[in-house]
Amino acid sequence: MLRITLPVCALLALALSACANTGASSSEKSSHTYAFGKPRATNSVASVVAQTAPAGRGPENVATLVYFDFDSDALRPSDRSVVEAHAQWLRQHPERAVVLRGHTDARGGSEYNLALGQRRAQTVKQTLQILGVDAKQLEAVSYGKEQLADVGSNEAAHQRNRRVEFDYR
Repeated sequence: MLRITLPVCALLALALSACANTGASSSEKSSHTYAFGKPRATNSVASVVAQTAPAGRGPENVATLVYFDFDSDALRPSDRSVVEAHAQWLRQHPERAVVLRGHTDARGGSEYNLALGQRRAQTVKQTLQILGVDAKQLEAVSYGKEQLADVGSNEAAHQRNRRVEFDYR
């Protein structure tokens, strides 16, 4: 497990170091979409900024992550707008495809977490299909607890790990 998480952490640190201040004005900065925004009343998790799709790989200024509650595969109402934005973009770009990568936190067994990650990815896939995206553009896969975004053991870390990532091809 440490062999997998250490390179992932190194890549994450490298990616974050590339986010240096470009001197953008505050009006430019406010146009970005965030996965969590302000902490929700029902959730004490600190705010987290979601990655947005690189230019040309998906919708611009739209979060590429949606998050889930503990042991749940239900899409949060607050994340529905993120999925709707991806659906709109995919309908406008039928030649493009996306892999939906389901993840869980580190708690629980590997087999259970692989199944939960798959259910989360399937939930997003089904929602995109309901919103009019062709099933041929969508692939749902699970990584379970094998690719943690945060190796911490507190609730904030667990929350960041319970996610589905949009990976455009």
